Amino acid sequence: MTDSDMRDMTLAELRPALAPAIADAAIFDGWTDAAVAHAAAAHGVNPDTARIAFPAGAMDMIAAWIARIDADMAAALPAARLGNLPIRERIRSLVQFRLDALAGREEALRRALSIMAMPQNAARAARLSWASADAMWRLAGDTAADFNHYTKRATLAAIYAATLLVFAGDESEGKAESRAFLDRRIGGIMRFEKAKARLLRPRAEGFSMTRLLGRLRYPAS
Repeated sequence: MTDSDMRDMTLAELRPALAPAIADAAIFDGWTDAAVAHAAAAHGVNPDTARIAFPAGAMDMIAAWIARIDADMAAALPAARLGNLPIRERIRSLVQFRLDALAGREEALRRALSIMAMPQNAARAARLSWASADAMWRLAGDTAADFNHYTKRATLAAIYAATLLVFAGDESEGKAESRAFLDRRIGGIMRFEKAKARLLRPRAEGFSMTRLLGRLRYPAS
């Protein structure tokens, strides 16, 4: 994508296009109009136009950054590419892609998390978290349409949020602490899903006292 392409974009297209540069600027300027102005200048975009693209300020900028990571993740790790991996590795790969996209921008992430944690932003932050978890599960091949659809996304959203907090302060070599934390939490998801599957298994597939008594009374010949 060239700078001239960005100058011809609609506001909806401009938001995710500028988002990585705004995140870079947010390391020093915070999620402010100054960050938008720096990002616009870096790409030859009119700063007034760029500012209009984010009418709700910081949360619009952060939402655009998350949307850009969602889109980049889908392009880099489509369902067809992940299909041969165990489900655990699909989820781990998707979350790790997102963490890699944040590497070097930890200060911008810390500032974003602080803004998202404000009471007035909680509802929108929850929707953004849910959307990212939904995107990951869909790329992982999940097609659940029942109660599982919601529990899987809620669980992954919570684990991803916790991993982001660890990642933001992780100073270990190669982010080893974050990777280990993620692996433990994904292991927890898999154990939970297996246990839930056993509990929710149709009665016909599980133990049946009636069937057992029937077999004792009328043994197969």
